[in-house]
Amino acid sequence: MPSPLRLESSRAVPVEVGDAFDRLLSHPLTDLMSRRYALLPPIREVRDQSGPWDRAGQTRTIVLADGGTMRERLTEVVRPERFDYVLTDFTGALKPLVSHVDGSWAFAPEGTGVRVTWRWTLHPTSTYAARVLPLVGRMWRGYARQALEQTSDILLVR
Repeated sequence: MPSPLRLESSRAVPVEVGDAFDRLLSHPLTDLMSRRYALLPPIREVRDQSGPWDRAGQTRTIVLADGGTMRERLTEVVRPERFDYVLTDFTGALKPLVSHVDGSWAFAPEGTGVRVTWRWTLHPTSTYAARVLPLVGRMWRGYARQALEQTSDILLVR
């Protein structure tokens, strides 16, 4: 099986670690990822959420503006350090390229605030897909930069 592609982006925000964790874990994804970047569409809606988004095992369906969907499942919640999830059951543009994505949001003290880090590990469906994933990775970095800007704006509003 081809090697996965690991991606990471982070941003420092002048808020307390626990506050950042608590507010982002349950914040609507449609606010965090509301802008397109290159071929990566914004999130239009979240549906079929199995319960409060606060513990491992919870699931939901993410619907993208281009009609694509993916299933998200929280795999671990370690307050206030990180929460991890897996994305599966892709429809749309990612379906032929990615079997699943291991994702994580991490929160670490930095200066008088927190460093928020978003990580994705994309697992390609084939050797061909693995050759295309670096292009997806370049787009994801721009998408992540925008999402972290929006995250910062949300955390700074009281």
